Amino acid sequence: MKNRIVLLVLMSFVFYTPTTLLAQVIGGSSQGSSVDTPRDDIFDHIHTEFKKPIPYSPLREADVIYSKRVWQVIDFREKINQPFYYPLKDHLQWKSLITVILDAVRAGELTAYSAFHDGVLDDEFTTPMSVLEVEELIGGTEKVQEQYDIDGNFIGNKTIREGQMSKAEIKKMRIKEVWYFDKQRSQMQVRILGLCPVWERIDPETQQPQKTPLFWIYFPEARPILAKAEVFNRKNDAQRRTYDDIFWKRMFSSYIYKEENVYDRMISEYAVGMDALIESERIKNELFELESYMWEY
Repeated sequence: MKNRIVLLVLMSFVFYTPTTLLAQVIGGSSQGSSVDTPRDDIFDHIHTEFKKPIPYSPLREADVIYSKRVWQVIDFREKINQPFYYPLKDHLQWKSLITVILDAVRAGELTAYSAFHDGVLDDEFTTPMSVLEVEELIGGTEKVQEQYDIDGNFIGNKTIREGQMSKAEIKKMRIKEVWYFDKQRSQMQVRILGLCPVWERIDPETQQPQKTPLFWIYFPEARPILAKAEVFNRKNDAQRRTYDDIFWKRMFSSYIYKEENVYDRMISEYAVGMDALIESERIKNELFELESYMWEY
């Protein structure tokens, strides 16, 4: 009799467990909610949850016979780059690039490095920032403002926050990368070293546009996170790419604003307007033509 009772209990547990697990999987909320909500799709999105970045090929110092560091800008306003900028409001399956980066920094999964050192631009990952410092950087500062009625009588103080960043104001991303020729594979290849979001806003006092680099992210550290962040695919919703896929396949448009040089200066420091654009294209063409020069007989 006791054996039959034990058997019935085990059977009920076996049949009950899959139903419970299924209910948890079908739930459409990806926010960790305890409420079982409907699934907002026809299948479960589980592919990117366990996706890992494609590993780099082994590289020795002796394999690199040529290398050049360049700094480029990705303008999110260009049509091909808009998947980096949108959505402005987070969805269950996809978020903007700045949202993915900020969420990872706040969770302690990514380290932000200051874009300035002693008041000078710094892109060498020398000054790590704490989460509190990042929050203060993007959260602005509090200012006490006196309030008066229509008769000019003081009625009290009001605390306002100035200089608070909006995700919609991140319209550009700087990337630091190394182009190199690998003699073992006879290929010109490129590896991204860092990402830096640029905050564009109108200064409330001068009413002039300002462009402020916020912080640098070490790209190899960010790849496991970017490999799990889906990007909207204009052609096919069933084939979602990730941010790591876009960077790996170079599916973006960019322009060079600096190359490694003895003066350590940007193109804007010695060329303006059309001349700066021509200089940027000249550097890019040199990188692409170098590989073909290596194969000349």
